[in-house]
Amino acid sequence: MASGEITHRSAESEELSAGEARMATGRLSVARRVEPDRPRLPFSASELARLDDAMAVASRSTGLEFAIYLGDLGEDTRKQAEELHANLGALASEGVLIAVSPGQRKFEVVTGEEAYRRIPDRSCQLAAMSMVASFKEDELIDGLVSAVRMLADAAGTSFKES
Repeated sequence: MASGEITHRSAESEELSAGEARMATGRLSVARRVEPDRPRLPFSASELARLDDAMAVASRSTGLEFAIYLGDLGEDTRKQAEELHANLGALASEGVLIAVSPGQRKFEVVTGEEAYRRIPDRSCQLAAMSMVASFKEDELIDGLVSAVRMLADAAGTSFKES
């Protein structure tokens, strides 16, 4: 043995970290905090930015309020979507809601009075067909962005005076 080497550390001199304990038998007992995995969000930050940009441009250019709901729509999907649309409050008349329930494989497009006047049913059907095509390819974000853009194009621009 060379001089200066430690051959054995005594239990008394050993420094223990938080959550550690030396048992009488010499065994080291360690308690660790286990953090549960956070639920995975349906979209990445860049996907959310794409969707937000599409909705902001659509709202600014048309004067309509675009909203997206992603979640369970219950038994009566249309009724639930209409209730969600009503939550837009004073903006409901100009509101366009795309409500998607991926688990149920259903979606609804709800328009307020002013939005309905500017976006024909045929345009809503075309946007719906575009979403279905994207959703079949597991491209949820692409389907939503495409639908928002199509509905905004159908509504045309708004020239409200400030």
